[in-house]
Amino acid sequence: HLHDLHPDLPQVAAVCVYPSMVGLAKSMVKDSGVKVASVSTAFPSGQAPLDVKITDTKYAVDQGADEIDMVISRGKFLAGEYAFVFDEIAQIKEVCGQARLKVILETGELATLDNVRKASDLAIYAGADFIKTSTGKIAPAATPPVVLVMLESVRDFYEMAGVRIGVKPAGGIRNTKD
Repeated sequence: HLHDLHPDLPQVAAVCVYPSMVGLAKSMVKDSGVKVASVSTAFPSGQAPLDVKITDTKYAVDQGADEIDMVISRGKFLAGEYAFVFDEIAQIKEVCGQARLKVILETGELATLDNVRKASDLAIYAGADFIKTSTGKIAPAATPPVVLVMLESVRDFYEMAGVRIGVKPAGGIRNTKD
């Protein structure tokens, strides 16, 4: 292993795989401290019925996923069906059990910073442990203004509830300056 050859290298927090690869990934990272995350809920489109999304998530968790990355139903969000999106996140959170839930907003499709704020708040109140900018499939993704809006949502929730929510900028980050 590369880490055995260079023990001073920092290790990643997690590797992210499809649900069907969670079992293999768990066996490969055993005893390393690296967690296994799994994309779920019809990644990257999110275009699947809720029962399929729940089955996808349950399978990943049953295989040992430490984290679940779900994508919100952007079409429903953009159509103003916020209760649908909230309920979907809450149901996936319930299925996660002890696994951490990262909710991917796919900010490049949300069109406005107001929508990014609304989606951030919705995900947090529905039970997200992390909010994440993007699947990495849509540009723009992790722009500084988008990440700032997400961080402000997390800050405001912390000031109100005393609960820390993580933010994961993803997509479009290509160098250390970004």
